[in-house]
Amino acid sequence: MSRHRVVLFGATLAFYLAIVVAVLTTSWLVRLDWQIMFWRPYEQWPELHAYLDYLVVLGQRGPTAVMVAAWLGWRSWRQHTLRPLITLGVALLLLNVTVGSVKLGLGRLGPHYATEIGSAELFAGGDIFPSGHTANAVVTWGILAYLASTVRTRRNLSVLSAVVALSVGLTTVYLGTHWVSDVLLGWAAGLLILLALPWFEPLIARTEAFVFEVRDRLRTRRATGPVTGPVPVTPFAARTAAYAQRVAAGEDEPARQPAAAVAGHGGSGRGGPHLTAARPHLIRSERTPVTPAGSRRPAHAERAARNSSARPVAGG
Repeated sequence: MSRHRVVLFGATLAFYLAIVVAVLTTSWLVRLDWQIMFWRPYEQWPELHAYLDYLVVLGQRGPTAVMVAAWLGWRSWRQHTLRPLITLGVALLLLNVTVGSVKLGLGRLGPHYATEIGSAELFAGGDIFPSGHTANAVVTWGILAYLASTVRTRRNLSVLSAVVALSVGLTTVYLGTHWVSDVLLGWAAGLLILLALPWFEPLIARTEAFVFEVRDRLRTRRATGPVTGPVPVTPFAARTAAYAQRVAAGEDEPARQPAAAVAGHGGSGRGGPHLTAARPHLIRSERTPVTPAGSRRPAHAERAARNSSARPVAGG
């Protein structure tokens, strides 16, 4: 945390507390809230209403978090680091805790639900102070500038995030969903979170190291773990080659049985697998050619005689 950042953080914190005190004491800031509320900006420029309804989405936590997380996730994958995603998670966690606790603690009602003219509408069960849309726009778009890798990129993204945050805050005032003081406090709340992020860098680094350590342990356990699949079986060709080597070395003599015993098994000379496996296997060129005792087909002369009697003579 640099000295310049510490000074800026202190000034922003003082501005934040001043707004809270001004609303609690129902000062001139509350009167300004009511004056703008009665002026109804959405009735002064009704042609802008359709466009600003879409612009205010840039301050909604869900859509903006998804868009920014997608971009930072791609950066994390390219740079092989989890710092961008973890930083975004820490910033959003701080945003939810700080802004949410103040919202619920003060319980302020919005302009559309105000009950007493001139009142600060505090402790009435609302959740409008500070503006969540404004604070979220500052944090989610400002995190891109915070994580920029070059000075020029950081400067450009800072200007872009400031324009988006200002536009979202003023749009909520135009639509009548927030008081002016809500927006001012939302800007201050988001800026405080961005300025405080360097204090959480050691936590971000330890979290990243822990995640990578768990990943490496799982990879090591998967690589050296017990074999849970089927036991590999030696192929038939490998078993045959090993058996031939043992026979050639004299370590395993093939079983020799009398021919009569082999022929007598089953009465056909063809034994089961345990008998035929003992006989040496001869290749086709070493086998004795066997001439059939008789032919299943009749002699050529007989076929000719039978065919001549079956068919009529041509021309007859």
